[in-house]
Amino acid sequence: MKTLKSMRLQIGVFGRTNVGKSSLLNRITNQEISIVSEIAGTTTDVVEKSMELLPVGPVTFLDTAGLDDNTELGEKRIEKTMKIVNRIDVAVIVCDYNGLDDYEKELIAKLDELKIPYLIVENKCDIKKLEIEDFKNVLYTSVKDDEGLVFRFKEALVRLLPDDFVNSPKIAGDLVPPKGTVMLVIPIDKEAPKGRIILPQVQTIRDLLDSDCMSYVVKETELKQALENLKTPPTLVVTDSQAFKQVSEIVPENVPLTSFSILFARLKGDLDEFIKGAEAIENLKDGDMVLILESCTHHAIEDDIGRVKIPNLLRKKTGKNLVIHNYAGHDFPDVRDYKLIIHCGACMTNRREVLSRILIANQENVPITNYGIVISYCLGILPRAIKIFQGMNS
Repeated sequence: MKTLKSMRLQIGVFGRTNVGKSSLLNRITNQEISIVSEIAGTTTDVVEKSMELLPVGPVTFLDTAGLDDNTELGEKRIEKTMKIVNRIDVAVIVCDYNGLDDYEKELIAKLDELKIPYLIVENKCDIKKLEIEDFKNVLYTSVKDDEGLVFRFKEALVRLLPDDFVNSPKIAGDLVPPKGTVMLVIPIDKEAPKGRIILPQVQTIRDLLDSDCMSYVVKETELKQALENLKTPPTLVVTDSQAFKQVSEIVPENVPLTSFSILFARLKGDLDEFIKGAEAIENLKDGDMVLILESCTHHAIEDDIGRVKIPNLLRKKTGKNLVIHNYAGHDFPDVRDYKLIIHCGACMTNRREVLSRILIANQENVPITNYGIVISYCLGILPRAIKIFQGMNS
């Protein structure tokens, strides 16, 4: 239960009203987390349940409203249901002996477009069974009395899991050999929670420990002395993006240097796509709109990175009068009028949601990049910041 939501497999449960979505979810989780009723449209909003689903590991199920909800608020519920698709790793589509209708087919088309795997579960097979052809991943069952359902469901789910979830990617451990030394530069400023350090930094430290690497954590004000104290130079230096310029001036050119945000651009998104997106900065003109996109909502501070620092860097780099908008949360706004999207480090969301946003941006021909990439680009140190990734499958 302590596993972060952003590190859990997100499983969306979809289907028309009253086909047994909630009954299936209650059976799998062995808990009455969703209301079950013969009355159609009982599930009115997305219901989330986090659990340990062995052998998959930590997962979050998202039980959605019926795709054919024709109640007074049905249209809004369906709209919210479809938005959930952008943040799931796997979909479970529940139907009954009536088979797949236009609602499910529209959903499947969107899943295919976003390259999201899905499992079709035909429920109520005790009443009537309809062979669903043209689809490989179909599970036939009667949720109420199928004793082997849970095992067969997990077995089918494991076959669908994305490779990067089964084989969890490294944050930085694959960049450094075992026993390698990594210097982590962590400023203690207004954005650092009191008594704690921010999530990407914590996760990077744990990743390095799991990879048998040695981590040294310092503030930017102590970096020079820390480097002098080492008998040999570190294998890698990782800095908070906000201290990039200062750190790059201290760390010798022969020592690889990158940032936490760039590490997470690779972990949660597509590093090559983000680097390509940053090149669009050179083409920005007066009046162009730029979207700064954050995965979570937080209280903006006086010198906020997304609302103050990055806008200032962009305007200084381009010399243009840019129109900059900030947007926070899971919903993805209409981006077609923007000339550039700058995504946060995505520490509070999963990779699937970031990849979905990249796909949508590509469809609208809008370049998309990331906080750390933009900061290093504007400071003129991007080639150095990404050098350690060259030749790797980013």
